[in-house]
Amino acid sequence: MKRFLRFLRLCLYSLVTIVALGGVLFGYFVYTPDPEIPHLSGTLTTGSVDVGGLTRTYLAYVPRGLAKDAPLVLMMHGSGESGARIRFETGYGFDRLADTHHFVVVYPDAHKGDWNACGTVGDVNANGAGVDDVVFLTGVVHKLVTEIGIDPDRAFTAGSSRGGFMALRLALEAPSRFRAVAAVSANVHTPDNFKCKPGPNGTSSVMIMNGTDDPLVPFGGGEVSFFGFSYRYGNVMSSRDSGQYFADLNHIAGAPAMNEIQMAEGVHVKHVIWHSSGSNVEVELVAVEGGGHGIPQPYRRHPRLLGPSPKEPNGPAVIWAFFERQPKG
Repeated sequence: MKRFLRFLRLCLYSLVTIVALGGVLFGYFVYTPDPEIPHLSGTLTTGSVDVGGLTRTYLAYVPRGLAKDAPLVLMMHGSGESGARIRFETGYGFDRLADTHHFVVVYPDAHKGDWNACGTVGDVNANGAGVDDVVFLTGVVHKLVTEIGIDPDRAFTAGSSRGGFMALRLALEAPSRFRAVAAVSANVHTPDNFKCKPGPNGTSSVMIMNGTDDPLVPFGGGEVSFFGFSYRYGNVMSSRDSGQYFADLNHIAGAPAMNEIQMAEGVHVKHVIWHSSGSNVEVELVAVEGGGHGIPQPYRRHPRLLGPSPKEPNGPAVIWAFFERQPKG
């Protein structure tokens, strides 16, 4: 009997140790403190659009005293998330900018958590019949043009991870609606994993912002994976080749301009810009040396599981500066 009790105590001790160790690992790799909720001037409302028999939803942040013909930034979340989640994950960074620079921010919700982007590989819910995210997202812009009078020539879209892949699709298939897009933690899919149909007249202006140490989407190209385990999005080009892809589609000849900026904490940011005089389209790669998966920003640290999370550059501010300098038309 005593032997059995000793054995039982040993089992319980081992179980407690395993649970405690699991808690420590969870706290280290997954947990991250909530960002501070800022004092904002405007209101956050919920809206919806019916597309192909589906009711699609979104959040819209409108600063107080917004003038007519204000710009709009549509921000898309990653796989398995929601508009509310990406607003939180970016530390409310786009809302803060909206108050200062006077634009509307929209956070749309993907169908079952996934956007119908350009890739063909993988069992992704969004690839199902009847899910047309291009129609949904352009429809949201059209609705807000009508309802609150945003400038139809100053609609922009950004996205992180799966949302970044969807932003690239909008650049290819809806350039007349979105003047510029920004894709974070996303590259162009390789030709064998590509279903999008670029139009004959070029694309939106495109910014690609990627961390060189992203553990999911390889900066240098290859299979989208998680710590070596195959994921469900197939192969992608390198970040540099993705920028060149859009430069070629827009007939931007010549070598890109390059400059490197040293930020705090030893972070280096390399800007590679394809642009030509007389063109309304600009392509920029923002390479965050040592950055991980997600939008870098000073308000919230990403989980360590997603790689390094530098506080600089301020990703939302860099994206807005890119959008703001794009000419109309």
